[in-house]
Amino acid sequence: MLELACFTASSALTAARAGASRIELCASYTSGGVTPLLSTLHSIRDELQRSSPSTATIPGAPTAEHGQIPIYIMIRPRGGDFSYTPTEFEAMKSSIDGFQAIGDGAVQGFVFGILTADARVDGPRCRELVELAAPLPCTFHRAVDGVADEDLEGAVQTIVECGFESVLTSGGAGSAREGVERVAGLQKKYGERITLILGGGVRSSNVVGLKREAGVRWVHSAAITGPGEEVDEAEARRMVALLQHV
Repeated sequence: MLELACFTASSALTAARAGASRIELCASYTSGGVTPLLSTLHSIRDELQRSSPSTATIPGAPTAEHGQIPIYIMIRPRGGDFSYTPTEFEAMKSSIDGFQAIGDGAVQGFVFGILTADARVDGPRCRELVELAAPLPCTFHRAVDGVADEDLEGAVQTIVECGFESVLTSGGAGSAREGVERVAGLQKKYGERITLILGGGVRSSNVVGLKREAGVRWVHSAAITGPGEEVDEAEARRMVALLQHV
């Protein structure tokens, strides 16, 4: 399964055409992804409703209501670190409320991650957001790769206990290639309790080998191959095609 990070409405539509399994909708690639505008989601939904009712081409890929590609929303009030002030935390809660209010299956899940000032998973705050988002599932994003190296397993354990459906990680490394062995270890230990999503520099040139080595079902990519923040449709299609045989 391929999740594509999309930073614009046009990229989300490209991801749907290419046959991605899911969209992680964000804004601001240069900031590493922040909460998108409600208007961006409305634009995507309107266009998808005018297009084919079924966009996913990977066998067994999940679909949202109306047969459209599922969209998970990034909840991150700013770039930079993942330790948030009380005001920023309230903004995160307001964002979840705002996207949930759209209804009609427009949002299928949320993506966020909060760390404490000493770089540990902030269990109480994360649990509060997971409960607020319910019944929609949540992914803990690559903030997990910012915890102390020796604390990665403990971080995943806390994420499991908070009720997250999945965790996006490069295994605590700068890239999936560097951390794939640790992800494989996490998959063996936690794979029956949480979905591990491998991310960090995943492209068509390495996706098959990385997925096999990690033993995960899901991989994550931005599929950006040039300047800017747009999904490269040809690259996305290559990954979709390759993953059909893994």
